[in-house]
Amino acid sequence: MARVPLIAVATLSLAWPPVSRGQGAPGQKPVEMGAMDSTDGPAAAAAHRAMGGEMANAPHMRLTPLRVGTAADSSRARDLVVTIRRALDKYRDVSVAEADGFRQFLPGVKQPVYHFTNWRWAVEAMFRFDATRPTSLLYRREADGHFTLIGAMYTAPARASPDDLDRRIPLSIARWHEHVNWCLPPRGEGARWGERRGGQPVFGPASPIATRAACDAVGGRFRPRIFGWMVHVQAFASDDPAIIWSVGHHGASSGP
Repeated sequence: MARVPLIAVATLSLAWPPVSRGQGAPGQKPVEMGAMDSTDGPAAAAAHRAMGGEMANAPHMRLTPLRVGTAADSSRARDLVVTIRRALDKYRDVSVAEADGFRQFLPGVKQPVYHFTNWRWAVEAMFRFDATRPTSLLYRREADGHFTLIGAMYTAPARASPDDLDRRIPLSIARWHEHVNWCLPPRGEGARWGERRGGQPVFGPASPIATRAACDAVGGRFRPRIFGWMVHVQAFASDDPAIIWSVGHHGASSGP
């Protein structure tokens, strides 16, 4: 991807603007506070693959629990979908998205859902939520090569509390997720990403290793979390709320 991986904008960790006074802990960079706290491109790619299909709480994945819904939550969710569709409709044309600074993650690699990320908007998401400025746009690629817009991905800082996330998008409607307890290869040893023991991957989200001690034992780098909080809103995929607010990546048929 041009310089920006996914969700993640992972390769730009050294290019983030400095944190303003009063924003986050002293000395922290946005990458250390939020959804882009890895400079490891393979880790970003592995996280992308881990979001395929349904997701559930697991050693390497944490989901926010569903809260009891209210009429206000349902109303707010409907309003969010209306806002997203109105603001992002122009990005049905992927060339418009690219002109506005969105860059494709893993170009040339076949994926069920393609992320186009705007790293400047990703930084803004560390400090405020704006439904009209998502971190990533989500596209399905058709047989003829055409990209069909199906939704958007929003991110929030790793430090965000459940109440913080609920204020962005109701937790009775959507389930935010984060990638946790990863063991990564040592820096400079990217070839070890393919390492296997006992028929299982040693590193990444498919590895059985989910503790610092076990990661240290294989000479890896343990990360309690890879990015920060993320949520998908497939507002263009269907009028069915179960699809719009589903967890994970689904190449759902385009609706409205």
